[in-house]
Amino acid sequence: MALLERSTLPNAITVGRIILAPVVLFLIFVPTFTARLAAFILFLVAAFSDLWDGYLARKHGWISDFGKLVDPLADKLLLVCTFVPFYMISHRPDGSGWIAGIGALPLWVVLVIFGREALITGIRSYAARRGIVIPAGKAGKQKAVFQNIFIGSCIFWFALSSAAAKYRWSGPVWNGWQWFHGWFNLTSLGIAVFLTVYSLLIYLIAWRRLIRSAA
Repeated sequence: MALLERSTLPNAITVGRIILAPVVLFLIFVPTFTARLAAFILFLVAAFSDLWDGYLARKHGWISDFGKLVDPLADKLLLVCTFVPFYMISHRPDGSGWIAGIGALPLWVVLVIFGREALITGIRSYAARRGIVIPAGKAGKQKAVFQNIFIGSCIFWFALSSAAAKYRWSGPVWNGWQWFHGWFNLTSLGIAVFLTVYSLLIYLIAWRRLIRSAA
C-alpha cells in the first residue's frame, strides 16, 4: 500500500503549509538578505500550495472533513506568522524595520485583518452547530489574494532593505525602487484591507439571510 493515497494529497499539501508557516516566521526575523529571500520563496510555495490543494480537492472530489477543518487553520496560521513579524519589525524604535510606503504597520490594520478572521470563524462554528453551511464568497477569495500579494511584497522588501543596509545602497536607482516598492506595498495593503472589510459585510449579510430562512 502506498504511503500516500492520491485522495489524501490535498491534505498532505495543507499539512506542508502548516509546517512552512513557522519557518517563514523565523526567517523573516533573521536580518539578512539570504534568510529573508528564503522566507519570500517559502511563502510563495505556501501561498500557491493553497490554490493547488483546493484545485485538486474540487477537481477529483477529494474533499474531506479533515481538509475542511485544517485548510482554513493553515491559512490563518500563515497570516499570523507573517503579520505578527511585520508589526514587530516595523515598530522597532530606530526605524530600521520600516516598510516602504507604509512605515510602521498600523495596529488597526492588524486588528481589522485578525478580527475579521476571528469573527468569521466564530460565525461558521455557530452556524455549523445549527446545521447551516455558509460557503466562501468571491470577495473572500479576492481578499486572500491581495493579502498574499502584500505579504509577499513586504517580505521581499525586508530582504532588499537588509541588503541595502549591508551594502549601503544609494543613488537614483535605489531611490526609485523604494518609491515603486512603497507604492506597491501601500496599494496592495489598501485593497486587501478594503476587501477584508467588504467580504466581512457580504458574509454577515449571507449569514443573516441563511439564519432567517432556517428559522
